[in-house]
Amino acid sequence: MDEQEFLAGYDPSAYPAVAVTVDVVALTIREGALHLLLVRRGQPPYAGHWALPGGFVQPDEDLATGARRELAEETGLGDERMRRVHLEQLRSYGDPGRDPRMRIVSVAHLAFAPDLPDPVAASDAADAAWLPVDALGSRQLAFDHARIVEEGLERARAKLEYTPLATRFLDAEFTISELRGVYETVWGHPLHAGNFHRKVLSVPGFVESTGATTERGGARGGPRAKLYRAGDARLLHPALLRPAREEEIR
Repeated sequence: MDEQEFLAGYDPSAYPAVAVTVDVVALTIREGALHLLLVRRGQPPYAGHWALPGGFVQPDEDLATGARRELAEETGLGDERMRRVHLEQLRSYGDPGRDPRMRIVSVAHLAFAPDLPDPVAASDAADAAWLPVDALGSRQLAFDHARIVEEGLERARAKLEYTPLATRFLDAEFTISELRGVYETVWGHPLHAGNFHRKVLSVPGFVESTGATTERGGARGGPRAKLYRAGDARLLHPALLRPAREEEIR
């Protein structure tokens, strides 16, 4: 039997049905706090529960396209602004009992970008909102989304240690102080301003000077701050470790 004959007689219904979804852990910084995008489910299962934005992968989509579509539907972002969003695959979740409808495998993605707009709930959702990460503890999320959120947050915090992705939370031009604010917000720890400034400028390719400065000095006066843009580094060497990790190494 050749390939064509085999495929002509192949019967997919002879095997257990499995569906594939994408879920998106979308993070942004609003009013100085790390926020997560959640939707309130408008229909069973878990009607009324908060959940990650996501849905079934369409027959003509790859996984990344499905994740971007789901995120765009909830945020209203057009193609131009979606290009500013960092999106990467987090991991797959396939526990047989994770969804009461049928066997569904979810491929979760992590996304973050600066200044994402207020969400607009899609047709199958009752509501959508950016919620502070610090306030999630009291909320019961649908499916296994609490686990996905926890692992997504740890991925984001770890990636800021050894990649320049913190710059993706900022506009194209930023100050070192604004960059430090991203690290403090995502890590949940205050950082020494002088030490952070020194470490950032010592990492080749992390940031590069624009040659410009802010229009005004700081809140307490003083000189105008220098403006930087993301450099061409893909990895940070040496890495910027979280305070707890620095203590472990010592």
